Amino acid sequence: MSEIPKESQDSDDEVVAVSTAPKATVDATTDATPADLTAKLNRKKWMIFLVVGFLSMFADQATKIWARAELPTQHNVPGVTCVIPEDIVTHACGGVPTTVIDGFWYHRLSMNPGSAFGLFSSQGSARIFLSIVGIIAVFGMVWMLKKARTDQRVLHWALGFVVGGAVGNLIDRIYYGVVTDFVLWKYKTHEWPVFNIADVVLVVGVGLMFIDIQKEGRREKAERKRKVEAAGLVKKL
Repeated sequence: MSEIPKESQDSDDEVVAVSTAPKATVDATTDATPADLTAKLNRKKWMIFLVVGFLSMFADQATKIWARAELPTQHNVPGVTCVIPEDIVTHACGGVPTTVIDGFWYHRLSMNPGSAFGLFSSQGSARIFLSIVGIIAVFGMVWMLKKARTDQRVLHWALGFVVGGAVGNLIDRIYYGVVTDFVLWKYKTHEWPVFNIADVVLVVGVGLMFIDIQKEGRREKAERKRKVEAAGLVKKL
């Protein structure tokens, strides 16, 4: 029997190596299963929620710390005295406005025992009630996120903003007993209630939730239309 030339053996080995290389690549790229993809998208959903929530809460608390430390109040303005500094909580000794944009935007320190934009500030039991509401809201947002689909990106952001704002004000109520507000918008004689960053992100979050509701409504309408059309085709067949 004749001996196979060495050159022929080498070329055969190269052919085998080349033919098996794509298979290894295909195997590597097909390792991800639908379950793996779903898990990855779920992690991304929670990551968006946590990052947006944390940054919102951090921005709120950082600006409140600055406001309490830097903004003037009547008890530390020369020539103006109050009975006790704590009177600022009962609005007997309020903050002094500082101009950001004249005629429109001012900073004025205000300790609010109520909810967003000064609502319910006259109720003595507001601290306990609103703290409980805040805790329930946080758990509610977490539950909504758990139920949300992975493609509802707008809702993921919305829930992060709402939780960040709720936790920001909740920290104030638990630690200080009141919420620090300091942003004042006014136009001529019209004045918007003093608010803070937590109030802003809460409004943004609620707005995004309404956008998600609109998107879901359109999606469900399109899905119903598709099913009706599919049912019509089946009947024709």
